[in-house]
Amino acid sequence: MEAVVMAAGEGRRMRPLTERWPKPLLPIDGRPVIATLLRELRDAACTRVWLVTGHLAERLELLVGDGSAFGLEVSIVRQPKPLGSADTVSRALQAGASPPLLVTGADTVYSSGDIGRFEEAFSADAAAGAVAVRRDPPPSSPHRHAVRIREGVVERVLDEDPANPLAGAPLWVIGRALVPLLERLPGPPFELAEVLQRAIDSGQRVLGIEIGRTRDLTDPLDLVEENFPYLR
Repeated sequence: MEAVVMAAGEGRRMRPLTERWPKPLLPIDGRPVIATLLRELRDAACTRVWLVTGHLAERLELLVGDGSAFGLEVSIVRQPKPLGSADTVSRALQAGASPPLLVTGADTVYSSGDIGRFEEAFSADAAAGAVAVRRDPPPSSPHRHAVRIREGVVERVLDEDPANPLAGAPLWVIGRALVPLLERLPGPPFELAEVLQRAIDSGQRVLGIEIGRTRDLTDPLDLVEENFPYLR
């Protein structure tokens, strides 16, 4: 399966660090998040990665290169300004990406092997798409919504139930049947959530696949907390 890595965002909550460095270049465990992510995609047997860049694109592209250092074939796609997640996927498709596509944020470290298990669970089913969910970190609106799942199938992509412990992770599969839904959306945020919910409402099957803990850098203090054990 091919992958789309969304790396065009400005990382505003990480300012002032992200005024000089794109967020995916910042470290967790002493390694750039994007480097850890690309190695996980390689281990998940992704055949090709489409890296969509924007903010401080040159710095990120310099590290990633053609992907050979990570055992991958990486193609760069530019997003000229923050136009949302659906636009990110659309630009990768226009550049030649072939669905179904594994889509992930570029600023998240997943538990080892989770990307591969997520992809395998989707591939074993005939669903139109898939959403990853996790219990750690838990839902925290407005940036991390709960996802309502029944018997492994998503009912609500953005669930307002405060008792729901399953939070959406920035990891999806967009199957071929979902591609037409990428058009004529109201705009950011949560565009991919809108695409998946429209598919569900029309009777298409979207899997909810639970993964383990994820790690992210939300504010500058996280940079210390996520790297302190490594430094010690």
